[in-house]
Amino acid sequence: MAPVNSVNEAPEVKSCREEPIVIYTNGKRQAATEAIIIEEPLSIRIEGSPYSLVMRSPGEEKAHVAGFCLSEGIIDGPDDIKAIGFCTESGVNVATVTLMPGRREKAADILDRKGFISQTSCGICGKEMAADIRQMVMPVETGIRVSARRILDCVDMLPEHQVLHRKTRSAHAAMLFDANLNSLSFAEDVGRHNALDKAVGNALLSNQLSLAAMGVMSSRLSYELVQKGARAGLALLIGISRPTALAVDLARSVRMTLGCTKNRKLMVFCHEERITI
Repeated sequence: MAPVNSVNEAPEVKSCREEPIVIYTNGKRQAATEAIIIEEPLSIRIEGSPYSLVMRSPGEEKAHVAGFCLSEGIIDGPDDIKAIGFCTESGVNVATVTLMPGRREKAADILDRKGFISQTSCGICGKEMAADIRQMVMPVETGIRVSARRILDCVDMLPEHQVLHRKTRSAHAAMLFDANLNSLSFAEDVGRHNALDKAVGNALLSNQLSLAAMGVMSSRLSYELVQKGARAGLALLIGISRPTALAVDLARSVRMTLGCTKNRKLMVFCHEERITI
């Protein structure tokens, strides 16, 4: 197995490729090239055992896995991680997480779970799963208050950083801000869940996650994203499309402010007490 170091590699280099295409328009045929986003599997192993296989855009693997482990409840902070390794094995990307002594026992129930709960494709499967999510997410505790105008300004910042999306038109993005709405981290990925995991992981590994207060995403907000945001301690989570009813229910139960924007209009679905004019 050969270690892979992607720390200094530009995300757009690894996460997309140029593809020859043919364009037919106005009765004419024209050859061209277009950038398409790359989607590859990443096998995540915890303490040597397979835990999950996720489809994601290559790059920022350590941050992705750190954010994923936080959202799953496997860790509560960077001090729970002993090491994160990334390698290729028979052409498969593998990330291996080693926990600090004692953390394995605390996370035993989660690690023994068949499948993972933060990134489902079909939604929650029954009331038991919904209860599991609420048990692992603590209510958000913060007295932050921000103006609607400044939130809209933060949303407007997102496209400026979306290099991969500008090239491929098929990448999601997530950006974290502190209580003063200064940017902390940013990430893009083919999957919206992966983008948030990477942004959270970047802040976690740089010991700045405790400063994170708001997340902005380029997607609809689902219950999985609310769960991930709450695990990261975000008081506000803003998307560009209306959230699902289940996402609103979960956000309300953990005291998270949930909103969406369109055409410089902010819609707040719960805990509007944090928003000022």
